[in-house]
Amino acid sequence: MIRALMLCLFCGWLAGCAVNPATGRTDFVMMSERQELDLGARYNQEILKQYPRYEDAKLQAYIQRVGERVARSSHRNQLNYVFTLVDSPDVNAFALPGGYIYIHRGLLAYLNSEAELAAVLGHEVGHVTARHSVRQQSQSTAWGLLGQAAAIGTGVGAVGDLTNVMGNAFVRGYGRDMELEADGLGAQYLARSGYDPQAMIEVVKVLKAQEDFAREQAARRGEAPAAGGYHGLFDTHPDNDRRLQEVIGPASALVGSNQEVGRDSFLQMLDGLVFGDSAASGIRRGRHFYHGELDFTLTYPQGWQLVNRPDVLIGHTQDEQAFIAMTLEAADKQLSPAEFLRRRVGNQRLVAGEDLRVGALQGYTAVLQGQSARRVAVIYRGDSAYLFVAAVKGRASLETEDQRFLEVIRSYRPLKASERKLAEPVRLHLVRAKAGQSLSALAKDSPLPADGEAQLRLLNGLYPSGEPRPGEWLKTLR
Repeated sequence: MIRALMLCLFCGWLAGCAVNPATGRTDFVMMSERQELDLGARYNQEILKQYPRYEDAKLQAYIQRVGERVARSSHRNQLNYVFTLVDSPDVNAFALPGGYIYIHRGLLAYLNSEAELAAVLGHEVGHVTARHSVRQQSQSTAWGLLGQAAAIGTGVGAVGDLTNVMGNAFVRGYGRDMELEADGLGAQYLARSGYDPQAMIEVVKVLKAQEDFAREQAARRGEAPAAGGYHGLFDTHPDNDRRLQEVIGPASALVGSNQEVGRDSFLQMLDGLVFGDSAASGIRRGRHFYHGELDFTLTYPQGWQLVNRPDVLIGHTQDEQAFIAMTLEAADKQLSPAEFLRRRVGNQRLVAGEDLRVGALQGYTAVLQGQSARRVAVIYRGDSAYLFVAAVKGRASLETEDQRFLEVIRSYRPLKASERKLAEPVRLHLVRAKAGQSLSALAKDSPLPADGEAQLRLLNGLYPSGEPRPGEWLKTLR
C-alpha cells in the first residue's frame, strides 16, 4: 500500500494538464507548445531524409495553398503550417507536431477533387490542432516513468523506445478514436473554408476501396490480408458507418450557400503525375528492376516480390521467409571489394569467398557465419559500392535459397539501350470519356501487367464496377 501511494503521488507530481484548443477538453500532456514546435522541426529534418519531396514546384505550391486555406479555419490557425508532397507511391498522409503535414503522391493519385485533397489535409490538421501526437507521447512518457518508479521498488525494468512509439504514430495513425476525431475536426475546417465537408466521406470511400482491392488481391494469392493502412480500418462501408457519420454530421451546420468541390481544376493539376515507382528510386516491372539514373538492372526469381524504398531495394519470397536487400554506399578505392566487405562486417567471419565479375566490373561475395548465416556481396562501379545482404528466416538453412541469392547478385548489369524505356515511370494522363466507352476498353492500353482495369476504377472512384459518364475527365496510365 505504501508503494502504491508513493507511485500515485509521484505520478500526480509529474502530470500536466492543459485545455485542448480543438476540443475544449482538459488533456493530460507533458509538453509545452514550444517543445511541440521544436519536436516537429526536429522530426521534419529526419522525415525529409526518408521521404524526399516530389520534384514539381507548381504542384507543391498548389498543395501548400489548399492546405493553408484549410488551416486558416482551424483552432490553431496561428501555427506556421508546412504542407509537403512526398515522392512515394504509398497511399498515406501524416502529420508531425507543430504543423508539418505530408501527403504521399500515391494517395494524391487516387483523389478526384480539390475538396478531397482539402479533406486529407484537413484531417491531418485535425491531428495537429487536437495535439494527438503530444497526447500520445505524454501517455507513453507517463507509463515509462511509472515503470521506472515501479522498478525502483520491485527491481523489474520497464524501459521503452519512445522514439519508435512516436514514429509509428506519426506515419501509421493514432487509433480509431483519434482518427475519427480528426475526421470531425477536418470536416469543420472544410466547411469553414468553403469546401464541401462531405468530401471527408468521399476520401474514406477511396481508402475503403483500397482496402477492398488489397483484400481481394490477397485472397487471389491465397494470403491473409495485410493490416489496415492509412486512416485505420472501417468494418462497414463509409456511408453506413454510424460513428463516422456522427463526427462529420455537425459540420453540415457550418455549410454556406456555395461549397466548392473543384473536380476538373484538380484533375488538371494531376496530369503527368508519376504513378507507382519514380525514376529516382527505380522501376519495378514484374520480377525485373530497372534504374535509369544509376544505369543498372536486376532480375529476381519467378514469384518473388519487390519492395522499393529510397534507401533500400528488397526482394523476398512470397512467404517472406527469404529475402535479399541491396543498398548503395560510397566505394573505398583504396580497398579491394574483398577488403571492403571484410571491413564492412567488422569482426564477424567470412567464409566461402569468391571474386565476382560483372562484365568489366569487380566484386566479391562470401557467407557471413553466425547463428543465422547470411550471403553478402559487393559490386564496385565507379565511386559506388552496391552492397547485398541475403538471409532466410526461421530454422531453414541458408543453403535452401543461396543459389537463388547468387543468381540475383550475378544478374546485376548495366542497362541495354533497348531497356532505357523500361526505366521510365508510368504517369497519369487525362482523357475525356466518350459515349459508350468502358474502362475495360481503356485498360487494354494500360502499362500495368495485371489488374489494369481495377487500377483505373480505383483511380477514378469507380471501383469495383462503375463506368464513366460521357464527357467527364478520366485518369489513365501510360
